[in-house]
Amino acid sequence: MNHDSLNEPDRSDISKSITGKYNLAFFIISVAILLSLLFHFLPINRFRNSLDRTKKIYYADNITPAHRKIIDRFNQKYKGKIEVVPVELPFSKFNTNERKELIARTLRNRNSRIDIFAVDQIWVYRFAKWAEPLSRYFSSKERSQILEPALHTCYYNNILVGIPLHIDIGALFYRRDILQRMPDFTQLEQRLQESISWDEFIQLNNRISSSSPFFVFQGDSYEGLICNFLEILGKREKAIIENDTLRLTQPEVIQGCQMMIDLIYKHSLTPRIVTTFNESASYEYALNNDVPFFRGWPTFLHEINSYPENKRRNASLGIAPLPHSAGKSPASVFGGWNLMISKHSAEKDEAVLFLKYVLSEEAQKILLRTSGFLPVLKSSYEDQSLISENKQLLVFKQLLDNGIHRPMHPNYTKMSDILSMQIHKALNGEISAEQALTLAEEMIRTNNLIESVE
Repeated sequence: MNHDSLNEPDRSDISKSITGKYNLAFFIISVAILLSLLFHFLPINRFRNSLDRTKKIYYADNITPAHRKIIDRFNQKYKGKIEVVPVELPFSKFNTNERKELIARTLRNRNSRIDIFAVDQIWVYRFAKWAEPLSRYFSSKERSQILEPALHTCYYNNILVGIPLHIDIGALFYRRDILQRMPDFTQLEQRLQESISWDEFIQLNNRISSSSPFFVFQGDSYEGLICNFLEILGKREKAIIENDTLRLTQPEVIQGCQMMIDLIYKHSLTPRIVTTFNESASYEYALNNDVPFFRGWPTFLHEINSYPENKRRNASLGIAPLPHSAGKSPASVFGGWNLMISKHSAEKDEAVLFLKYVLSEEAQKILLRTSGFLPVLKSSYEDQSLISENKQLLVFKQLLDNGIHRPMHPNYTKMSDILSMQIHKALNGEISAEQALTLAEEMIRTNNLIESVE
């Protein structure tokens, strides 16, 4: 007997095994084909196609509770037809510049799935080349219902390329609970509401005996510093940056920069630590140190409610126009965010419907009531129910009437980065005001930012 044959498999068993595996594979493939055909022809497929007919609109923004509520309301209204899908770009993960560059890189790709994207109003010129013109979608009547300062930032070369989501405005916050200790508080508050001059503001510091700083603003090297700088300059006939012209080294502009420096070193109104502050840091410092005055945005009145009790203490806040230079009217810088539709979007009509809903009274009330964003509809500032809920709404309207725009230029954000860097050095005592503005102008020209358009 050949012992090796004991270990050799029976050839008939191998054949049966191969045949069995072949039959199993054939069975699996047949079932798969059958299921595919059934899925294609039976009613279940019609159900699937019904779901597929829902147009998905991808919307990139910092999604706050107000944004979420608006999206949910819209999706419910157009259920089975249109669905807005939020693409979240939270400020907790991306600062303003990072968010701007991320959206720009995405839009350069024609296959991008972003249909709607939010831009800071000063980005409109930068993003116009990727935006769908909107004039044919929004009638002159619809546009006439929007606050002019908000709508103004949505045009590029006289073409409507966006619609405003909400607007913002710089303001002077003051601690009523601190100022009430003064015997003439009632008269003082009235003067604040009318806007006091910087000279009066400086003298007021001498009347308040306190070891706390008197006034805080945002002095870090970023766009917030430029907003503060432009507000100190006040209303001007000609912008410091306009088309192919720079006016950074004019005497009046240098004086404005020097004024910011003097608040820290000459008048001792402001601590040097403001050179490290953005909005959030300045608010927290002001509350923790019982600072009677600080510059901020209206949304802070809503944000403070989310602060821990030990942070907000018993602060009673008032809001007023910012101080102004003698002979000038008060000026506050406009802020806010606009929405644009990608020109490569395959769902433009559906995206327009969402933009129209954003401009509805319902959506604008949600923005104000849920997250404290100022509405862009004229009717909101005449709505007695809103005014009764938000006592400061008419004060904000007054500030909006005295607002000033930042320069509108395709390269503004790059020029602003340069300008804020040099002014920041001046605030830290490293260079003079004149040196800061001269260097900024030289750098802007060297980088061809004023002559060329990106």
